[in-house]
Amino acid sequence: MMQAQLAQVPAGSAAPLLAVRDVSVVFGGIVALNGVSFDMHQGQILGLIGPNGAGKTTLFNCLSRLYQPSAGDILMDGESILKRPPHRIAEIGIGRTFQNVALFANLSVLDNVRVGTHARTNSDIVSDSLRLPWVRRGEANLNKHVHEILGYLDLEDVAHVTVSGLPFGTQKRVELARALAADPKILLLDEPAGGLNHEEVYVLGDLIRKIRDERKMTVLLVEHHMGLVMSIADHVVALNFGKKLAEGTPAQVQSDPAVIKAYLGSKDQ
Repeated sequence: MMQAQLAQVPAGSAAPLLAVRDVSVVFGGIVALNGVSFDMHQGQILGLIGPNGAGKTTLFNCLSRLYQPSAGDILMDGESILKRPPHRIAEIGIGRTFQNVALFANLSVLDNVRVGTHARTNSDIVSDSLRLPWVRRGEANLNKHVHEILGYLDLEDVAHVTVSGLPFGTQKRVELARALAADPKILLLDEPAGGLNHEEVYVLGDLIRKIRDERKMTVLLVEHHMGLVMSIADHVVALNFGKKLAEGTPAQVQSDPAVIKAYLGSKDQ
């Protein structure tokens, strides 16, 4: 797996693509997030780490609009995303995968990936019913795009296979393909290494960097696999009990005493 490089756009040199500003989330008196802030710049792979219950998934769900923050704001290209409903978040360039694979189990790989193109379409029910020429051209372009994604992730051979019959690692790639089909600016990856063996994690790390470099995407990675995070992330944010514990390069976060104590473990333990 390639070693992490410095972020392509150093913090402070340009406006952030994504800005999390003092975000708090409270569930019935339980504080899941408490004033969390960080910036994410174009071209970065940012790793979000922390022990179970640290607030990683809660923050992830705020970014994809499944949760509404109790306080604070989330800005993309300087505009708040918090007024957008979840079904319109892909329109502004945010795509995600899920910790537990969330595919349509009875559909083929091809149809699952097609679902990801919905944010790229602008047809309406009348035009679709009449099969107008521009609708047909649009469908042809989308089908070409879907097959390009399938080829990119080595899924063409299983394009017409029902997802439920595929190995878990392949299902993970199908979900990634569906997210890529929308051409997001920011790709949110929720525990992508979960359930994968050592060799699959190694391949995944190279693939994530390849996607960032070749498809010009910015990646936010929530992951428990420290080897993966520290080898591919440009920047790391560590959470604990809903608060930001540390932030910096992988080397800086790894050596932070508070992080070592809370998450990575210490020599005395």
